[in-house]
Amino acid sequence: MKTLLLTIAIMSVSLMSNAQTKKQPTKMLRHAVLFKFKDSSTPEDIKRVEAAFRGLPSQIKEIKSLEWGTNNSPENLNQGFTHMFFLTFKSEADRAVYLPHPAHKAFGGVLGPHLDKVLVLDYWTEN
Repeated sequence: MKTLLLTIAIMSVSLMSNAQTKKQPTKMLRHAVLFKFKDSSTPEDIKRVEAAFRGLPSQIKEIKSLEWGTNNSPENLNQGFTHMFFLTFKSEADRAVYLPHPAHKAFGGVLGPHLDKVLVLDYWTEN
């Protein structure tokens, strides 16, 4: 019986130790931006907007990652939005640097003449 209790105690300590050493998932702040372009925008205009957005992480160090793509959903629920850019920040402070950053403002100058609508959602990842 003592051996059984000792084994259970050792296993409990081992499990608690493992639980404490496991890293908690890091929450990240996501910034999702969707664009609907004007009908008058040419494919070349849109390519310039894409390139300008893709260049932001090299100019704004607070951007931890960028993913982007164009809609290919068969559901036809996109309401005319065709492009999604998905930025990741470590903190709200990092996002606060990004929003007024001169490079972000310059991007707005490239985008502005071609933008019909924009939708932005920010959220903290839930793990």
